[in-house]
Amino acid sequence: MQLQTRSILPEEEELDAKRQQLADLEAKLFDAELELATLQAELHTFERAYLSKVGVRLAELDMIEAQIAEAQARRHPEDPAATAHAKRTRAQAQESGAAFENAQPSESQPADFKPSDELRAIYIQVAKAVHPDLTTDENECVRRHKYMAAANEAYEQGDIERLKQILDEWRSSPEAVPGDGPAAELVRTIRQIAQIKSRLAKVAVQLDALRKTDIFNLWTQAAEYQAAGRDLLQTMAEEVDDRIVHARQRLEPVPTAGNDR
Repeated sequence: MQLQTRSILPEEEELDAKRQQLADLEAKLFDAELELATLQAELHTFERAYLSKVGVRLAELDMIEAQIAEAQARRHPEDPAATAHAKRTRAQAQESGAAFENAQPSESQPADFKPSDELRAIYIQVAKAVHPDLTTDENECVRRHKYMAAANEAYEQGDIERLKQILDEWRSSPEAVPGDGPAAELVRTIRQIAQIKSRLAKVAVQLDALRKTDIFNLWTQAAEYQAAGRDLLQTMAEEVDDRIVHARQRLEPVPTAGNDR
């Protein structure tokens, strides 16, 4: 008795090709998301170190300069230029103070984000499981966004246990995929491909935007200093300290409000 083999339907053949395309794009997406999350974490870590080492010193310097300008304006009330300069320096001091008010001076503040291989690996696992662009269901996409946001936060904090918890939570409530048959699956796969292509383009834009920021340029310069055995932030902090000393010397002979008689 000869067994008849079922012929492969055109949609099944196309589905196999689309699945391979989807798998290739997914691999690119997870690498891109990891690159973006790592760069964001590196810049955030470096920025916090900059604020604590350099930013608070700049705020202090701006405050002294404002005091000097205000004292000079009191000594020359008839000079509108002195009054205007005092207002500008006070506004700058207030702006600096607001920008750096939550930063505390710390010589031990880490300036580098160095994810371990384990941290990177578990992040990729979570991304493979929960990434919003792996579903075509709108409600499911919203739910996945929450998981992905939590994963990004845990990754930046270097919290491996939290990433594992997110993965466990997700696996305990698996996604339900509506529809049966190769035709329905083909449509879902095509839509997933479109979503992933769109997300890849957005990640590229985000990476490009980050690389054009001032903090990225400073971070890059810090890496060059480090390669040469130097500490850029420490160098900047010492330069601002010198400026603070000189500013205080200029402030001392200038009468303040209580002594301006």
